[in-house]
Amino acid sequence: MATVSFLGLGVMGYPMAGFLSKAGHDVTVYNRTASKATAWVKEFGEKMAETPIKAAEGADFVVACVGNDDDLRSVVLGETGAFAGMSKGSVFIDHTTASATVARELAQTGLQSGVGFVDAPVSGGQAGAESGQLAIMCGGKQADYDNALPIMDAYAKACERFGDVGSGQITKMCNQICIAGLVQGMSEAINFAEKAGLDAKQMASLVSKGAGGSWQLTNRADTMVDRKFDYGFAVDWMRKDLGIALDEAKSMSVSLPVTAVVDQFYADVQRMGGGRWDTSSLIQRMRQFDSEKS
Repeated sequence: MATVSFLGLGVMGYPMAGFLSKAGHDVTVYNRTASKATAWVKEFGEKMAETPIKAAEGADFVVACVGNDDDLRSVVLGETGAFAGMSKGSVFIDHTTASATVARELAQTGLQSGVGFVDAPVSGGQAGAESGQLAIMCGGKQADYDNALPIMDAYAKACERFGDVGSGQITKMCNQICIAGLVQGMSEAINFAEKAGLDAKQMASLVSKGAGGSWQLTNRADTMVDRKFDYGFAVDWMRKDLGIALDEAKSMSVSLPVTAVVDQFYADVQRMGGGRWDTSSLIQRMRQFDSEKS
């Protein structure tokens, strides 16, 4: 069993840190809002720290799951950041969905102190975090990944390394690109079925058993028909992720035409007041668009 520090106790990080405790690791948590850390400690009987550096002192592994590039830098760098408390040979595991640029930047900084770095964004949403069934996409040195794998296994359904640091974030961008296109296609199909007088749930159930099937169709079609959009991954977060992918694509001179369009559709949903709706709420834009035309 390892000594682990976990930074960030949001809807994903809270249960992930819990699985580490249940697996028998010695866990210390840090969260910017201390009340969440207090609640976690009360539930799992472990320890909390007031700063990232205090959490990281003596840890074999420091794990982070925060909001974005700036949040990540704020808990890693500086006099009170985690790197200042980490010892040579320890490994930083970053589950934040962030840019490949910040992953490479932090890995290089850690290297100067002998700290390993694995960028390891996750897919599976809040439900996956709470059930310990996340898909984890990793980048980093093989040795660092091998060391980190037993830690990530506490909450992973699948975990793979795709290359050097940054590769995990690029893979997560691919994941979000796929989801954006799928959800837009589903929105069009369900809206089309409703307008044609079909039972949209029956349509989705049958289609999901054929070549048009997907996790999104199986798990989100019924809630889209029922206009329920409170299933975890918010439009605001998706726009952050798609922005990262579009910026990376621009730097690579790679075209993402469908992703760019769907990103703007999500901007429309935000203007409708749906920033905190889940990503399947794209269908509401379709419904409003057709309503305005009629």
